[in-house]
Amino acid sequence: MSSLNTENHIGLSPLQHCALIDLTELPRVGFRGQQSADYLQARGFTLPDAPNRAVTQADGSHVARLSQTEYLILGSLNDRGERIADEEARWELDHSANYLLPREDSHAWLQLSGVYVAEVMAKLCGVDLRPQAFPPGAVAQTSAARINVIVINLGLQAQPALQLLCDRASLVYFKGAVLDAMAEFDGQALGIEALY
Repeated sequence: MSSLNTENHIGLSPLQHCALIDLTELPRVGFRGQQSADYLQARGFTLPDAPNRAVTQADGSHVARLSQTEYLILGSLNDRGERIADEEARWELDHSANYLLPREDSHAWLQLSGVYVAEVMAKLCGVDLRPQAFPPGAVAQTSAARINVIVINLGLQAQPALQLLCDRASLVYFKGAVLDAMAEFDGQALGIEALY
């Protein structure tokens, strides 16, 4: 049993309590270059105004700005990432400074949700991911469980959720580390269908 008072959270669904969902099969893609912002805006994306910020799009996809000129786009559950897969497929190399960064083969994608997300991540990562320090829309490029990760807060006050992206070859290891950290809080792995 958790050292925190779990009785306060009786009646919460597993997703609201402490859950890990593997979203690695959903499309995601990156773009980098001096003209990437213009390209993405022309394609109808709303972009974060500063690095290490993320913005949810009207269709449920998400754009995270990783640097002045690099963007990571996560597919929406609403269309199972179809729009983002189409964006990757339609991109063509031309004379503009906008380069495609395929991310499905390079990065695994997990969602950690529930009231204990900050406590779970505190066991794995030195960055303070409590909502007051890491509000919705915040992005951290850091280390967790001794590997490089991108952490994106795409949750709501009523439903905290962190998106965790790591090297795809480390997925089994990292997922195991997160599940181990969740055990104290009676967390569990769920299938993607839990989000529908």
